[in-house]
Amino acid sequence: MGGEVRIAPFETLTPAQREAAADVMWRGFAHQPAAWPTLAEARAEVTTFYEDDERFALALLEGEALRGWIGAIESYSHAWELHPIVVDPDHERRGFGRRLIEALEAEARADGILTIHLGSDDDYGGTSLFGADLSSGALEKLAAIEPSGGGHPVFFYLKLGYQLTGVLPDANGPGKPDIYLAKTL
Repeated sequence: MGGEVRIAPFETLTPAQREAAADVMWRGFAHQPAAWPTLAEARAEVTTFYEDDERFALALLEGEALRGWIGAIESYSHAWELHPIVVDPDHERRGFGRRLIEALEAEARADGILTIHLGSDDDYGGTSLFGADLSSGALEKLAAIEPSGGGHPVFFYLKLGYQLTGVLPDANGPGKPDIYLAKTL
Protein backbone atom coordinates (compact mmCIF):
# COMPACT_ATOMS: atom_id res chain seq x y z
CA MET A 1 0.00 0.00 0.00
CA GLY A 2 2.25 2.77 1.21
CA GLY A 3 5.61 1.22 2.04
CA GLU A 4 7.22 -0.56 4.95
CA VAL A 5 5.19 -0.73 8.16
CA ARG A 6 7.17 0.16 11.26
CA ILE A 7 6.76 1.34 14.83
CA ALA A 8 8.40 4.65 15.76
CA PRO A 9 8.67 6.54 19.06
CA PHE A 10 6.59 9.73 19.07
CA GLU A 11 9.64 11.90 19.66
CA THR A 12 10.96 10.94 16.20
CA LEU A 13 7.84 12.11 14.34
CA THR A 14 7.85 15.08 11.99
CA PRO A 15 5.46 18.01 12.59
CA ALA A 16 3.25 16.67 9.77
CA GLN A 17 3.13 13.22 11.38
CA ARG A 18 2.26 14.80 14.74
CA GLU A 19 -0.61 16.63 13.06
CA ALA A 20 -1.67 13.32 11.48
CA ALA A 21 -1.68 11.75 14.96
CA ALA A 22 -4.18 14.38 16.12
CA ASP A 23 -6.30 13.96 13.00
CA VAL A 24 -6.36 10.16 13.34
CA MET A 25 -7.34 10.50 17.01
CA TRP A 26 -10.13 12.95 16.26
CA ARG A 27 -11.55 10.84 13.42
CA GLY A 28 -10.94 7.54 15.19
CA PHE A 29 -12.96 8.59 18.22
CA ALA A 30 -15.72 10.35 16.25
CA HIS A 31 -18.19 7.69 17.46
CA GLN A 32 -17.48 8.92 21.01
CA PRO A 33 -18.09 12.65 20.69
CA ALA A 34 -17.24 13.30 24.33
CA ALA A 35 -13.69 11.97 23.85
CA TRP A 36 -12.03 14.64 21.67
CA PRO A 37 -14.86 16.60 20.06
CA THR A 38 -12.58 18.97 18.14
CA LEU A 39 -9.32 18.64 16.27
CA ALA A 40 -7.84 21.27 18.61
CA GLU A 41 -8.63 19.06 21.63
CA ALA A 42 -7.06 16.07 19.89
CA ARG A 43 -3.93 18.18 19.19
CA ALA A 44 -3.77 19.15 22.86
CA GLU A 45 -3.97 15.48 23.89
CA VAL A 46 -1.22 14.52 21.43
CA THR A 47 0.96 17.30 22.86
CA THR A 48 0.76 15.75 26.34
CA PHE A 49 2.72 12.78 25.03
CA TYR A 50 5.64 15.11 24.26
CA GLU A 51 5.45 17.31 27.34
CA ASP A 52 4.49 15.02 30.22
CA ASP A 53 7.37 12.86 31.50
CA GLU A 54 4.92 10.19 32.70
CA ARG A 55 3.47 9.71 29.19
CA PHE A 56 4.91 8.31 26.01
CA ALA A 57 3.59 7.06 22.69
CA LEU A 58 4.45 4.90 19.73
CA ALA A 59 3.31 5.51 16.17
CA LEU A 60 2.64 2.99 13.44
CA LEU A 61 3.94 4.30 10.14
CA GLU A 62 3.33 2.87 6.69
CA GLY A 63 6.12 4.44 4.68
CA GLU A 64 6.00 7.95 6.12
CA ALA A 65 2.19 7.98 6.63
CA LEU A 66 0.95 7.69 10.21
CA ARG A 67 -1.71 4.95 10.36
CA GLY A 68 -2.20 4.76 14.12
CA TRP A 69 -0.67 5.28 17.51
CA ILE A 70 -0.72 4.06 21.08
CA GLY A 71 0.03 5.87 24.30
CA ALA A 72 0.94 4.84 27.80
CA ILE A 73 0.82 6.56 31.15
CA GLU A 74 3.26 5.45 33.83
CA SER A 75 0.58 5.08 36.49
CA TYR A 76 2.25 2.76 39.03
CA SER A 77 5.77 1.50 39.73
CA HIS A 78 5.05 -1.75 37.85
CA ALA A 79 1.96 -0.97 35.77
CA TRP A 80 1.21 1.27 32.82
CA GLU A 81 -2.17 2.53 31.67
CA LEU A 82 -2.77 2.03 27.95
CA HIS A 83 -4.20 5.38 26.82
CA PRO A 84 -5.16 5.77 24.04
CA ILE A 85 -4.92 3.48 21.05
CA VAL A 86 -6.28 4.60 17.71
CA VAL A 87 -5.98 3.42 14.13
CA ASP A 88 -6.89 5.58 11.16
CA PRO A 89 -10.50 4.60 10.33
CA ASP A 90 -9.50 4.29 6.66
CA HIS A 91 -6.88 1.65 7.56
CA GLU A 92 -8.62 -0.52 10.16
CA ARG A 93 -8.72 -4.32 10.05
CA ARG A 94 -5.15 -4.63 8.80
CA GLY A 95 -3.59 -5.77 12.10
CA PHE A 96 -2.28 -2.32 12.99
CA GLY A 97 -3.99 -2.22 16.40
CA ARG A 98 -2.52 -5.60 17.31
CA ARG A 99 0.94 -4.46 16.21
CA LEU A 100 0.68 -1.32 18.33
CA ILE A 101 -0.35 -3.27 21.42
CA GLU A 102 2.43 -5.82 20.90
CA ALA A 103 4.96 -2.99 20.57
CA LEU A 104 3.70 -1.33 23.77
CA GLU A 105 3.84 -4.64 25.63
CA ALA A 106 7.43 -5.21 24.44
CA GLU A 107 8.41 -1.72 25.69
CA ALA A 108 6.72 -2.43 29.01
CA ARG A 109 8.52 -5.75 29.48
CA ALA A 110 11.85 -4.09 28.65
CA ASP A 111 11.14 -1.50 31.37
CA GLY A 112 10.23 -4.14 33.97
CA ILE A 113 6.51 -3.41 33.85
CA LEU A 114 4.34 -6.32 35.01
CA THR A 115 0.84 -5.15 34.05
CA ILE A 116 -0.87 -3.06 31.40
CA HIS A 117 -4.32 -1.75 32.40
CA LEU A 118 -6.96 0.34 30.67
CA GLY A 119 -10.49 1.63 30.79
CA SER A 120 -12.78 1.26 27.79
CA ASP A 121 -15.83 3.51 27.96
CA ASP A 122 -19.15 2.35 26.63
CA ASP A 123 -20.91 5.64 26.12
CA TYR A 124 -22.40 4.69 22.74
CA GLY A 125 -23.95 1.22 23.08
CA GLY A 126 -21.24 -1.21 22.00
CA THR A 127 -21.76 -3.70 24.83
CA SER A 128 -24.57 -5.28 26.82
CA LEU A 129 -23.54 -3.06 29.76
CA PHE A 130 -24.68 0.11 27.98
CA GLY A 131 -27.96 1.23 29.53
CA ALA A 132 -27.82 -1.54 32.14
CA ASP A 133 -28.52 -0.84 35.78
CA LEU A 134 -25.19 -1.73 37.38
CA SER A 135 -26.14 -0.55 40.88
CA SER A 136 -26.38 -4.21 41.86
CA GLY A 137 -24.89 -7.33 40.33
CA ALA A 138 -22.29 -5.34 38.38
CA LEU A 139 -19.67 -8.08 38.41
CA GLU A 140 -22.14 -10.72 37.25
CA LYS A 141 -23.25 -8.47 34.41
CA LEU A 142 -19.61 -7.76 33.55
CA ALA A 143 -18.85 -11.49 33.42
CA ALA A 144 -21.73 -11.94 30.94
CA ILE A 145 -20.75 -8.98 28.72
CA GLU A 146 -21.68 -9.31 25.05
CA PRO A 147 -21.28 -7.11 21.97
CA SER A 148 -24.27 -5.07 20.86
CA GLY A 149 -24.34 -2.99 17.73
CA GLY A 150 -21.28 -1.49 16.13
CA GLY A 151 -18.74 -3.47 18.08
CA HIS A 152 -16.69 -2.30 21.01
CA PRO A 153 -12.92 -2.31 21.67
CA VAL A 154 -13.34 -4.40 24.83
CA PHE A 155 -13.74 -7.50 22.64
CA PHE A 156 -10.54 -6.66 20.74
CA TYR A 157 -8.64 -6.46 24.02
CA LEU A 158 -10.09 -9.76 25.21
CA LYS A 159 -8.80 -11.45 22.02
CA LEU A 160 -5.32 -10.14 22.85
CA GLY A 161 -5.28 -11.69 26.32
CA TYR A 162 -6.60 -8.82 28.41
CA GLN A 163 -8.93 -9.78 31.26
CA LEU A 164 -11.97 -7.95 32.58
CA THR A 165 -11.08 -6.51 35.99
CA GLY A 166 -14.02 -4.26 36.84
CA VAL A 167 -16.61 -1.75 35.78
CA LEU A 168 -17.44 1.77 36.94
CA PRO A 169 -21.20 2.25 36.57
CA ASP A 170 -22.45 5.53 35.11
CA ALA A 171 -18.89 6.88 34.67
CA ASN A 172 -19.95 8.79 31.54
CA GLY A 173 -23.57 9.43 32.51
CA PRO A 174 -26.56 7.20 33.31
CA GLY A 175 -26.08 3.75 31.79
CA LYS A 176 -22.66 4.63 30.33
CA PRO A 177 -20.00 2.61 32.17
CA ASP A 178 -16.22 2.48 31.98
CA ILE A 179 -15.05 -1.13 31.60
CA TYR A 180 -11.66 -2.01 33.10
CA LEU A 181 -9.23 -4.55 31.67
CA ALA A 182 -5.65 -5.60 32.45
CA LYS A 183 -3.00 -7.97 31.18
CA THR A 184 -0.16 -9.45 33.16
CA LEU A 185 2.94 -9.47 30.98
